[in-house]
Amino acid sequence: PLPWSTDVFRSELAQMQRGDRHYVVLRRGGALLGYGGLMFAVDEAHVTNIAVSPDHQRQGLATRVLAELAWHAVARGSVGLTLEVRVSNVAAQSLYQRFGFESAGVRVRYYENTEDAIVMWCHDIDSPEYAERLDRLEAGRVG
Repeated sequence: PLPWSTDVFRSELAQMQRGDRHYVVLRRGGALLGYGGLMFAVDEAHVTNIAVSPDHQRQGLATRVLAELAWHAVARGSVGLTLEVRVSNVAAQSLYQRFGFESAGVRVRYYENTEDAIVMWCHDIDSPEYAERLDRLEAGRVG
């Protein structure tokens, strides 16, 4: 409902050039299909956002974006991933659960000071078991 401003995106890209952020972008031809980002703090990575064009949702693109972000976090030495998700966004919660995220709490009125956010964590992303999970998700085998 309230997307990031152009200035916020510019700030994120500047931080990416300094190594504090990482973004992936999905394109087909000249069309932007989706993107996602990470913010790094010590040995953890925070998923800042994942977005897929409404015309391209339900095609596995968010799974591709999140898998790429997770692989990058592991390569960078992160041991955990965290994020916030709207309580109303059941589809995103399901995606995150497939990646091993679990609810860890609620941020009251986090979005636009009206909607709560569920705080989710995924631990031990540096383990061989998590690498296997990512491989299965990328191959389309859920679980």
